[in-house]
Parts: sequence; structure tokens; C-alpha cells
Amino acid sequence: MITFTSTLPDELLSSLNKYAQKLGIPKNKIMEKALRVYLDQLNRAEYVKSYKRAAEDKNIMDLAEEGMVDYLKQIEE
Repeated sequence: MITFTSTLPDELLSSLNKYAQKLGIPKNKIMEKALRVYLDQLNRAEYVKSYKRAAEDKNIMDLAEEGMVDYLKQIEE
């Protein structure tokens, strides 16, 4: 594990301290969890953006429709 130093706004650090005491867990664990959640949200947003771009691309939509036709044929058999 790597250690790094950062600065936070006073009100954010105060809130972090309050919840660390209230929950009885270290501040770094709260920050780690929050960062994981945030990075996961960013990753999901990238997927949403890529699907929206694909939905606007006629070639991608044509390919998807062809795949659905083949899939439906397989289900019917």
C-alpha cells in the first residue's frame, strides 16, 4: 500500500472526522470506500456514454439488428 498526502477543505475534513468517530472506523477507510464508489460511478458513466454513442451510429445499430435476427432464429429452433 502506498501513502500519499493531500489537502481537503476544512468542512469536508470536519465531516470526515465526525463520521469516523461516529462509525468507529479510520478516516482512511471511509475515504477509500468513497473513492471506490466514485470511481465505479465514473466507470459506469463511461459505459452509458459509449452506449449512447453506439445508439446514434447507424452502422452499429444495423449490426445489432442483424445479430438480434440471428438470435431470434436460434430461439425459435
